[in-house]
Amino acid sequence: MRQPTTEPTVDPSPRAAVAARYLLAGIRIALGWVFLWAFLDKAFGLGFATPSERSWFNGGSPTNGFLSSAKGPFSGFYQNIAGTGIADALFMAALLGVGLALMLGIGMRIAAGAGALLTVMMWSAVLPPASNPFMDDHLVYAAILVVLALLGAGNTLGLGRQWAATPLVQRAPWLK
Repeated sequence: MRQPTTEPTVDPSPRAAVAARYLLAGIRIALGWVFLWAFLDKAFGLGFATPSERSWFNGGSPTNGFLSSAKGPFSGFYQNIAGTGIADALFMAALLGVGLALMLGIGMRIAAGAGALLTVMMWSAVLPPASNPFMDDHLVYAAILVVLALLGAGNTLGLGRQWAATPLVQRAPWLK
């Protein structure tokens, strides 16, 4: 008779567990900066990806360039919303909200969901990706966001514990 197989368990030493928590916090902060920087550069035209004259606050559109050149099965949808006020506002709100939440370690569930949705949408706007049949960094970011939320990465070097203890989050735990 065959024994049922079980997944191997990992029982890290306390030192390894602490190191893992700090590594996850570092990844959370780094990814938060990626989102926050994208917001800042597109909003103010800091000259990295967005020149000053094309900044959102100077009347430029943060979605027009990328979405108007969408390709693949969803290109029609993305080209239709490219440069619209609602697409610009939602995109910029997502970049700012996800970036701040990750940097602060609060609202990790919402940040993970919104960030994963945003990055998967960005992935689907350029199907197939240029350098791989289906995989690119947008899908990796989406997976990392979910892992960060599942593992409570906002609690180390962040305000996750304090956020979870607020009356608002106590009444609505989905805000964790």
